[in-house]
Amino acid sequence: MTVTGEPATIERAHGRSGELVLRRAGAHYEIISNGVFLMDTRNGESERLLVRAATAGLQPPVSLLIGGLGVGFSLAEAAALPGVAAVTVVEIEPAVIGWHATHLRPFSAEALDDPRVHVVNADLLDHLRGSSGRHDAICLDIDNGPEWTVTPANAGLYGDDGLALLTSRLTGHGVLAVWSAGAAPAFEARLRARFAEVETRPVPVPRGEPDVVYLARRPLASTRP
Repeated sequence: MTVTGEPATIERAHGRSGELVLRRAGAHYEIISNGVFLMDTRNGESERLLVRAATAGLQPPVSLLIGGLGVGFSLAEAAALPGVAAVTVVEIEPAVIGWHATHLRPFSAEALDDPRVHVVNADLLDHLRGSSGRHDAICLDIDNGPEWTVTPANAGLYGDDGLALLTSRLTGHGVLAVWSAGAAPAFEARLRARFAEVETRPVPVPRGEPDVVYLARRPLASTRP
């Protein structure tokens, strides 16, 4: 059945950062945090590119860390790649994880049932600080971008200390990929000061400025942890 008119609220939940609302608009779903639109299931092209570009050229088996489950586009792309042997998804909100067992299950392509996938309910910074594991690719999609974070604490991920922490969790040939709902020049400059190779991939969207995927490879010797 097609739903018309205003989006309908499906569920409300108390999240780590306030109220989370799952809404349905026609065939699609939206996640709202404290009244602010976060994401929906309408496209996902840039989220899929985030994973494809990060893993392109890596020799299997690939270990991948995804920061943020969201509506599942990044995870679905990762699970579809045969060279990916292990995927760790860190998601701070229990409600978001729960919605992938019900309403959002088709959009993550049932990947939470994939034995290669391990979902961790935690703050990403806490997870990185508490784990010594290294990954061939780290994909960040927990904010609307380095300059538009969901919570003030997340800003620490995109500064010098956060980039040092992320670099320490990469293998020697690892790739850091960061999704942004627009260009973030100051963040790009910090990447270029730390990595020998930095690439930007703009992705056009129906309205507004393009999404941008930042790819960083080969940490400079002077910045290695």
